[in-house]
Amino acid sequence: METSKTIEDVYYYDNSLNRFSHGSVKIQNGIIAGVEETQNLGDCSRFLIPGLINTHSHIAMSRFRGRLDDVNLEKFLEKTFKLDSERTKDDIFHSTICGIYELLSNGITSFFDLYYDEDIIWDACNKMGIRSFLSWNTLDREITTQKGDPVDNAENFIREYSGKSSIIYPSIGIQGVYVASLDTMKAANNVSKKFDTVLHMHLSETRKEVYEFLDKTGKRPVEFLSDNDLLSKRLNAAHCVWLNDHEIRALGKNEVNVSWNSESNLKLGTGGFPPVPELMNNGVNITIGTDSNGSNNSLNILETAKTGTISIKNSRWDAGILNATDVFRMLTVNGGRASHIPHLGEIKIGAPADFNIIDGNHFSLQSSDPDVMINQIVYSMNPAAITDTVINGKYIKKDGKMNSDIENNYRESLRFLKAAFKV
Repeated sequence: METSKTIEDVYYYDNSLNRFSHGSVKIQNGIIAGVEETQNLGDCSRFLIPGLINTHSHIAMSRFRGRLDDVNLEKFLEKTFKLDSERTKDDIFHSTICGIYELLSNGITSFFDLYYDEDIIWDACNKMGIRSFLSWNTLDREITTQKGDPVDNAENFIREYSGKSSIIYPSIGIQGVYVASLDTMKAANNVSKKFDTVLHMHLSETRKEVYEFLDKTGKRPVEFLSDNDLLSKRLNAAHCVWLNDHEIRALGKNEVNVSWNSESNLKLGTGGFPPVPELMNNGVNITIGTDSNGSNNSLNILETAKTGTISIKNSRWDAGILNATDVFRMLTVNGGRASHIPHLGEIKIGAPADFNIIDGNHFSLQSSDPDVMINQIVYSMNPAAITDTVINGKYIKKDGKMNSDIENNYRESLRFLKAAFKV
């Protein structure tokens, strides 16, 4: 059965022009079927933007919020590996439901996840109706808490779940060079090639990671991956804080996607900032990730984007080194590019109908001026300004209220977690 609807009298974001135009947007069968520009004859204060895309998360860790604070990354990982080994299927499922509710409440319509037991996470994503890119995490078998071989687990997940949903995409990931041998990384990369999926991994997050790997192998992580043909446009590399010029060029040459996770890095005290301007100058596709509620404590991607942007401006003594339009693209179309789903993150004919509608009268914006709205979104908007969220043509949130099924799912999962873990 065909479903069709038209959103009229709205400013929609035109990626090709990097500006808002007034008019209407037609949706049919989960796709944007028409975009028409018309003159604004009234006082339009509604703004339609692509759904926000979170390119790095561990969504099932939402229950860990507040339980892993004020430690460096090494201690953080030690604690998470222990907690992970004790988890149940119900724990993972309900924690994921609560995390997805937070994503949706922040205008995030697509997210990339890196975890084990992604089959359980798949069920939660399917129940909540969010577009998802789920990468089963791999590492060396002798280190993992997973049952069986992690690479085999990931491949089985991809085989079983590919095509089961039009908006959930199974794939494979790598925890990082510090727990994955060359053989493991090659095996994971081969699975990604075989099924043409995203390959999602942590990369060069801390100085300790980089220099310990250099001492062990004689090469820095990105250099090592490059020399072993493990860099490609399929790679979604999270963090990339500690890079040299040679590595930056290698990432650009191989069309790697880099997920910038500013708040997580700052909170974990990794030191330094990713060389975002240099990565951009070398053609690297920069996107935005929140990381988990265990490390960031928040899935507010707008806050994460602003924090990262002003940190770079301040550390470089240059307020103009990044602009709001660049950052807005990182939140939308660049994330779509990393997903390899055509036109995801855009408002144009043929694009997936994933978008948010914003109330320009909200206290955090107080504007109906399309010429400044991108700046407002990046630097001041509270996610509560989002009145409507649509994924695959279906309303997740309308007129400021979450879909009742999604709301009920969240309440049920929160009750479970409170009873089981006293969250």
